[in-house]
Amino acid sequence: MHDEWSQAVDGRSHAADRLAEAARSGKSCEPVRDLVGTAQEAYAVQEINTRRALDEGRRLVGRKIGMTNVPLREKLGIDQPDYGMLFADMSYSDGLPIPITRFLQPKVEAEIAFVMGADLVGGPFTVAEVIRAVDFVLPAIEIADSRIADWDITLPDTIADNASAGAFVLGNTPTSLMGSDLRSAGMRMTRADAEVSTGSGEACMGHPLNAAVWLAGALGRTAFPLRAGDVVLTGALGPVVPAEPGDVFEAHVDGLGSVRAVFSP
Repeated sequence: MHDEWSQAVDGRSHAADRLAEAARSGKSCEPVRDLVGTAQEAYAVQEINTRRALDEGRRLVGRKIGMTNVPLREKLGIDQPDYGMLFADMSYSDGLPIPITRFLQPKVEAEIAFVMGADLVGGPFTVAEVIRAVDFVLPAIEIADSRIADWDITLPDTIADNASAGAFVLGNTPTSLMGSDLRSAGMRMTRADAEVSTGSGEACMGHPLNAAVWLAGALGRTAFPLRAGDVVLTGALGPVVPAEPGDVFEAHVDGLGSVRAVFSP
């Protein structure tokens, strides 16, 4: 039993090292599913690198929810959502240049972001409790990125790799959640004024609030529950689009306004 436990710990450490080295070197790595086989083990790997990041002085500012789009999950053979950590150095300003060289294989997706006004510790939580805890909402663009070569991922791979988080851009006009119809809110994303992705809030687990309730419950009894001020990227509203040097993406979400991600040439 002790040997099995030791092997499991070693596997998690090796997986964390493999992913950290890929991020450091800018060279993608092999999948880590040879080292971790379950979501629980993969979250342990994610936590190893989260704590390393915090020890290095990086500041946790939110979470991202991944795999909220059912067709995308089916395409990847994944049967549940996941989450990853957002750090302050992953945040970029609306319309200002984003150095594309910091990413290995970036993809862009339009989302709705919640900014929390209260802690959500414990749980499980009701929709009403999550609504009361949300301060305001913003349109957002997430830049997903995988340290794993060719996006060859299973659920354990992407969870271990911080849910394939890369960076994010938030819009600048806060909107109250009260009275907002996020389920039917339409999304249109363009690249150089040409439409590249469309969708709506319904694509995100039927409603972005459903995703936020799931996340709050998943995190509530962990070391990293949602706290006031945290940003929550609730999940893609439409198809993801690969990003190239010089690309300019603009995502418009009905009722929330727009946000731009501008990649350096």
